[in-house]
Amino acid sequence: MSKGLVGISKLFSIGLLVVGVVVLVLGFQEYGAFGSKLGRALGQAPTKEVILYFVAGGACAAAGFFGLMRK
Repeated sequence: MSKGLVGISKLFSIGLLVVGVVVLVLGFQEYGAFGSKLGRALGQAPTKEVILYFVAGGACAAAGFFGLMRK
């Protein structure tokens, strides 16, 4: 593979990792919000939005991390 494609691949992996971490942070903020805490105190499960943030952020971060670890 040429050096240009390797650089673009690494740059894309870094972008995925950054986006994944940002989405995870947004998920943690939403999880810790007052309405979410109140709902959990009343026995409700976390909202679908929070779960989506966690799943999407984790998937993007993992894809970016493994993309960076690849040769």
